[in-house]
Amino acid sequence: MSLSGTFLKKSPWVYHAHAGGCNGCDLEILASFAPRYDLERLGIKLVASPRFADILLVTGPVPLHTKPFLERIYAQTPTPKKVVAMGACGCSGGVFVDNENYSIAGPVEKIIPVDVRIPGCPPKPEAIVDGILKAMRMF
Repeated sequence: MSLSGTFLKKSPWVYHAHAGGCNGCDLEILASFAPRYDLERLGIKLVASPRFADILLVTGPVPLHTKPFLERIYAQTPTPKKVVAMGACGCSGGVFVDNENYSIAGPVEKIIPVDVRIPGCPPKPEAIVDGILKAMRMF
């Protein structure tokens, strides 16, 4: 195993891509990085650019106008990368997905490949920690 592979397994960087929704998942992501759960103590860092990320954490039902941005974010993330779909909207589209809904492209997995799903509306910080650790073990 290379030295970079060792660091990738121990301290992945996470980029949060918000693709619509109610911001409930966003609040829980912030809680998972707050002192009570403190994902940074596990070596996991939230980054401001997908160009530095190892894991994409995607929330929301992906509206049509957000679809090209999500595809661009995925393309900008260096390989190897893992995608974590979070929340009911990210995993299945939530209450927004319907055959008659003209403005939603669908859940995250219809746009980009998903490796780990964290269900819940919104998921608890414990579930977020568990989902990111599952993605981390896939490297």
